[in-house]
Amino acid sequence: MEKKIPFEPVVMLVDATYLERVGTDLTEHFAPLVKRELPKAHLAVLLECLALDAGVPLGENKVQVIFIYDEADKRFSFCDPSDLEKELHATAFKSQLGEFSLYAFQPSGFATREDLFLESFQLLGESKEVRRVIAVPDEDGYGERLASYINKVGEGKEGVTVFGMNPPVYQGKYAFEMLGFAVLQALGIRADEL
Repeated sequence: MEKKIPFEPVVMLVDATYLERVGTDLTEHFAPLVKRELPKAHLAVLLECLALDAGVPLGENKVQVIFIYDEADKRFSFCDPSDLEKELHATAFKSQLGEFSLYAFQPSGFATREDLFLESFQLLGESKEVRRVIAVPDEDGYGERLASYINKVGEGKEGVTVFGMNPPVYQGKYAFEMLGFAVLQALGIRADEL
């Protein structure tokens, strides 16, 4: 990711490959439990749920969403819109939380998705414009490497929230939230169905 892109006060950094895996797994798991075919998740609803769970209040917020993905994973199968390059990159939407601007990047050269995610996470920590960081890392692939950055990123920020399916084993100045709750909400699964 280039440093030329100015950051908004709230930045959501999402490993899209990991989100696809979690979204697909939850769709396959919960459809038989609720005894109905699940519709595709609404990506805007998912992003709003993540922001709300991370403590973003209703209002005129500026939320920047940065998706990091591998070439093979440039489409979501569990939600709409789904194409990171053609439908999501450099787009925006408004909601009761404010304006969400979306960007999608893939690593180039010898960098990996993990490297790009962690370097981006570091940049967010160094940015004076960013007040709140919301991260959806690949907890199975490189989640523990986040531990070495988490406290540095949290310095001077209103908050850092990490989303995943299991609470991290590392300590730090961050809040943890369950990613699954937001995905289930976006899939339209009601609490009374469970």
